Amino acid sequence: MTHSHARGHRARTPSQRQLRVGEELRHALAEVLLRGDLRDPDLRDVSVTVTEVRVSPDLRRATAYVLPLGGDATAPAIAALGRAAPYLRGQIGRLVRLKFTPALAFEADTSFDYALRIDHLLGALPKGADDEDAGDGDAEGESADGT
Repeated sequence: MTHSHARGHRARTPSQRQLRVGEELRHALAEVLLRGDLRDPDLRDVSVTVTEVRVSPDLRRATAYVLPLGGDATAPAIAALGRAAPYLRGQIGRLVRLKFTPALAFEADTSFDYALRIDHLLGALPKGADDEDAGDGDAEGESADGT
């Protein structure tokens, strides 16, 4: 998908059907991964959590956002999942009844890293930093504390 297509009229918000199919695919993919049928050495000793599946408007492509747990195995695990995509597509096709089983792509879910970074940044702010920005609001803050 090109950048211009991603910003097109249809890419604004997913339809209810896209959301429903994405959730069904997420559950099916999680079930298949839980079975541990994949023999790729890059997935050995790596547990993979499927956090979200986004489906294209035509339901023919799906991107699974995954969180590999097990050290610094993210890049190799994503590559291994990409190699296993045809097999996984076939397994999912048996679990989810759709006219076409979408082609699968995998990406690392970085939303948790982003949330941790924001949390760390907020924790690093000096206490009362937002009071300094308020200017004359300090007098109100003192009376509310009772000091």
